[in-house]
Amino acid sequence: MNNEDLKIQISQYIPAASYDESGEFLNAFLPLENFAENMLLLRQKLQLDYLFCLTAIDWKDHIAMVYHLLSKQQKHTLVIKVKITDTANPTMDSVCGIWKTANYHEREVYDMFGVHFNAHPDLRRIFLDEDWKGWPLRKNYEDENMIAL
Repeated sequence: MNNEDLKIQISQYIPAASYDESGEFLNAFLPLENFAENMLLLRQKLQLDYLFCLTAIDWKDHIAMVYHLLSKQQKHTLVIKVKITDTANPTMDSVCGIWKTANYHEREVYDMFGVHFNAHPDLRRIFLDEDWKGWPLRKNYEDENMIAL
């Protein structure tokens, strides 16, 4: 399926989606509301059976979640992005029940960015100690050992 076919299919299921085709893959921007349900729908309808990357980007005024998905059968790749505007308490739905690989990816995003994933089966720090204060990949993170530029 090419990018135009993907856009047509996604627009049928999620009319609120918007797109960016400037990169290597089609980027679809989805609303935060009903995120897990929309992702399950896309997995089923577009046969997106492999989540190969899940990360976050801190843009100061919002946190962008980025999901790279692949259909091994249909050979198409799709990037899903969603914006979390509440940077003080970033929260969104987990997709662990849709792709098992999301379990560790979401734990890493929680550990480094502080994004809470609703319905995650084991949301706790994965790299840092449980008593670590702050979210090291957030732009507002400060540590006593950081070198000031």
